[in-house]
Amino acid sequence: MSNQPERITVAKTYKLFIGGKFPRSESGRVYPVTDRKGNFLANAAHASRKDVRDAVVAARKAFPGWSGATAYNRGQVLYRVAEVLEGRRDQFVAEVGAAEGLSGRRAETVVDAAIDRWVWYAGWTDKVASVLGAANPVAGPYFSFTVPEPTGVVGILAPQKSSLLGLVSVLAPALATGCTAVVVSSAERPLPAITLSEVLATSDLPGGVANILTGRAAELGPWLASHGDVNALDPTGAEDRAELAREAAGTVKRVLAVPAEEPDWTQRPDIARLRRYLEAKTVWHPMGV
Repeated sequence: MSNQPERITVAKTYKLFIGGKFPRSESGRVYPVTDRKGNFLANAAHASRKDVRDAVVAARKAFPGWSGATAYNRGQVLYRVAEVLEGRRDQFVAEVGAAEGLSGRRAETVVDAAIDRWVWYAGWTDKVASVLGAANPVAGPYFSFTVPEPTGVVGILAPQKSSLLGLVSVLAPALATGCTAVVVSSAERPLPAITLSEVLATSDLPGGVANILTGRAAELGPWLASHGDVNALDPTGAEDRAELAREAAGTVKRVLAVPAEEPDWTQRPDIARLRRYLEAKTVWHPMGV
């Protein structure tokens, strides 16, 4: 008979992802994460208003470099993220299965779709200008060009049900267009988002381009909506979107139109989602100058 004492399981407590680093929440708060059967999985940090402000500062600081990089370079960086996602596929399958109560085969399908979707948006980085830009016919001795430019810092309330595929579907297009992002993950299913933040940290993505916070969208959403340095808000994972729109009106920011019900993320992605994160700039130039 062994005299070895029974091991005590050491519970994992995850941190936030801000500016390419993993700080603890300024508030010191954490909350338990369970699987669909109620079994404890880990503790997640509960972000505060200060954490939101820090994430926006990091996103704003990273914006000039990310938006100013060539579209080809952004595409290569995003492809690298997909490579690292592929390398951690088994972990994502386990976490998505536990978070969403999916069988192994179904979880594999969802994770594969998320990786493929990241690649799909990465492939659009150097094509957006050609497809959404234009050389405008004008009457007069001028050249007129319309060029798509990134909106800026985007606040994203990630889907609550689709912990990985939905998250990728709202984050990847924002990054592909040259925007930087502050994301509030699914509150009940945050582990795939946390693992995605580890992927981003170990890829070539510059710190601050994507910042991932765990916590409640109902608490953090209004602070993102009212922040003067956030240029656009994706309220997909929010419940009271009308209130967020009112908060956003104070700083005249764009609030993206989203379906009332969470969409079926397995549907084929659409270039229209890229257009949501872009502004059209038209330039007139005299001929012969």
